[in-house]
Amino acid sequence: MAKNLKGLIRLHQWVVDEKRRKLGELLKMLVELEEQARRLEAEVVEEQKAAAKAPETAGFLYGNYARHVIERRERLAKSIASMEQQTAAAREELNEAYREIKKFQVAQEVRDRRAALEAARREQNVLDEVGLIMHRRRRRMSVR
Repeated sequence: MAKNLKGLIRLHQWVVDEKRRKLGELLKMLVELEEQARRLEAEVVEEQKAAAKAPETAGFLYGNYARHVIERRERLAKSIASMEQQTAAAREELNEAYREIKKFQVAQEVRDRRAALEAARREQNVLDEVGLIMHRRRRRMSVR
């Protein structure tokens, strides 16, 4: 039975590792989306500076650019919000997997402790028996 728990522990450890990898990938994607948002804002600042330098052409071109930026911001904001939800769900799944594996690890530790106590008890019984036999032999020798 103890082997079964060790197998379950290994299986759940694999599950934890997979969930950790998934969370890592989601976090990496979230960081990339946030980086895209920062780059977009930096790009907007640069475009505004360029528009200020050439106001005669900026009025015609900047309107379309601004509309496009607004759409990109909205898409990025939605993507970031969605990714944050997915990340939170993945964290909860990982926490649940940790709790599950911990149950099996604690149960295995209890079983190991019980087995060690039982082995120690058996060994003590054998030693007690040997001691009793030795005592009886000495007593017989001294009586003669």
